[in-house]
Amino acid sequence: MTKAKHIVVGITGSIAAYKAAVLVRSLVKSGAEVRVVMTAAAKQFITPLTMATLSRNPILVEFFDPESGAWNSHVSLGEWADALVVAPASANTLAKMAAGIADNLLLTTCLSARCPVFVAPAMDRDMWAHAATQTNLVTLRQRGIQVIEPGSGELASGLSGAGRMAEPEEIVAFLDAHI
Repeated sequence: MTKAKHIVVGITGSIAAYKAAVLVRSLVKSGAEVRVVMTAAAKQFITPLTMATLSRNPILVEFFDPESGAWNSHVSLGEWADALVVAPASANTLAKMAAGIADNLLLTTCLSARCPVFVAPAMDRDMWAHAATQTNLVTLRQRGIQVIEPGSGELASGLSGAGRMAEPEEIVAFLDAHI
């Protein structure tokens, strides 16, 4: 149940980032307190202002606020969260998570999280089917990260196939069943 839970939503660079707006809004409507961590690439697809408005919290992208110098502690976020969901989770972010690379605030928060971690992959069909991506997913599952499987259908490239990020309502239902 997401009601009264603290949920960190991580957004990565993917066209599916627009779905994160609906996801965050749904989680807030369900009674969750939501903090959003965006990668720099995510800001190319959806604005921090949109996500701040929907989450009712400031958006975190960098380790510190360049204007005030305020520190955005990945450790504190990891301790605060009852769940962390990366949606959309790009192939790049999944690979970095599998390798333990922590070169941005979202990845360091994932490594610091004491709560269940979920990923909702989003990528083109060939990227999804690639052996490297599938191996990374096996590694993540072995480490206890839960994968919210992508759907099939028309992709941003114009191709059809697997790789579409799960719909926001499917992600909320998955979280409700697993938190």
